[in-house]
Amino acid sequence: MSARSSLPVIAVAAAIAVLAGCTSTKSDGKQGSGLELVSSGTLKTCTHLPYAPFQVKKNGKIVGFDVDLIDLVAKELKVKQEIVNTPFEGIETGQDFTIRKCDLAAAGMTITPARDKVMDFSDPYFNATQALLTKGKPFKKVEDLKGKKLGYQKATTGGIYAKKHGKGVELVEFEDLGLLLTAVKSGQVDAGINDNGVLLDYVKENKDTEVTAEFNTGEHYGIGFRTGNDALRKKVNAVIKKSRSDGSYDRIYKKWFGTAPQS
Repeated sequence: MSARSSLPVIAVAAAIAVLAGCTSTKSDGKQGSGLELVSSGTLKTCTHLPYAPFQVKKNGKIVGFDVDLIDLVAKELKVKQEIVNTPFEGIETGQDFTIRKCDLAAAGMTITPARDKVMDFSDPYFNATQALLTKGKPFKKVEDLKGKKLGYQKATTGGIYAKKHGKGVELVEFEDLGLLLTAVKSGQVDAGINDNGVLLDYVKENKDTEVTAEFNTGEHYGIGFRTGNDALRKKVNAVIKKSRSDGSYDRIYKKWFGTAPQS
């Protein structure tokens, strides 16, 4: 999950349209000012685990940077956040919003044109780029892996980058980040590509691995919403803006990344 990529959306959008025709669009969680939640008293957040340090399960509880950030929103709304762990494809195609599985998605998700067609996004809240994870192999770019195996996570922008630059590289797809990281560590693949934030977090605890390259892809994470859910989107934008001015964003960032965010 993830920055995680855009799948083709035309067929999916058509399927969603059919689904929407037989799915109730009513919410029973009115919060005033036109803001409605899927369930009263709860802010449901879709994500796809694991994606440390943004969302990860520790000691039976889901925690992370995204979790703490959305907790600020829940506090403002005077409700509790509930994490819904779901396949990333359902998030990025907008289907999870159509079937009212969640109010928003906080999933280390890059804002892309394809995704923007099936959901609305908050203002950017995190800058990301792609990076290479290896185990004792000094690869500096995807092209260096010609004739070798490069792993990527399904439905991610890392996968798009690998396919674009990986001529002659054997690409291996993994369902989630955990499987990708294990494949690099075990030698199943020669390197893995994913967002720099999650890979830099991984190497802190896995000293036999390293991030050997980062690629300036200029990606930005956004919180996803059902198209037209402007009341909730505006509330989230206001909370993110406030968190940057009152220091709470910096505090959460340092908690999960060990340093203050770069301006």
